[in-house]
Amino acid sequence: MSTQYEPDPRTTAGTPAGRTSGEPSVGELFGEVSRDLSTLIRQEIALAKAEATVSAKQAGKGAGLLGGAAWSTHFVLLFLSVALWWALGTALGEGSADPSLGWSALIVAVIWAIIAAVLALTGRKKLRETRGMPETADSVKKIPDALKGQEPS
Repeated sequence: MSTQYEPDPRTTAGTPAGRTSGEPSVGELFGEVSRDLSTLIRQEIALAKAEATVSAKQAGKGAGLLGGAAWSTHFVLLFLSVALWWALGTALGEGSADPSLGWSALIVAVIWAIIAAVLALTGRKKLRETRGMPETADSVKKIPDALKGQEPS
């Protein structure tokens, strides 16, 4: 019997010194990190797409409502102009024009003003509800810590 220790060739054959056969190689570790990073980036892109879609839909609805408010405001100006025209026509015509037409135009203008106000307030509310992409921004901020192996703070 010899006093020198001889390692078992079944467990250490083909492995570098200081490493047992159960430990992954540097190449395997790098491959695993590369796959994990690739998966993380794909997931972040998918999250950003989903959030961007939701935000764009909300912003589109708000913009459409504001467009409707602008269109309605155009009618307010149109009918107020018609009302003023009839009122001036009545005043200058010494009562010969039918004054009820002027008042009816004014009533229609007020109706359009109410519609424009409701659309504008609803559109403004929708635009304020648009959050952007907060989850994507939050998770992207955590990537550097994750790459360092730290828990996000």
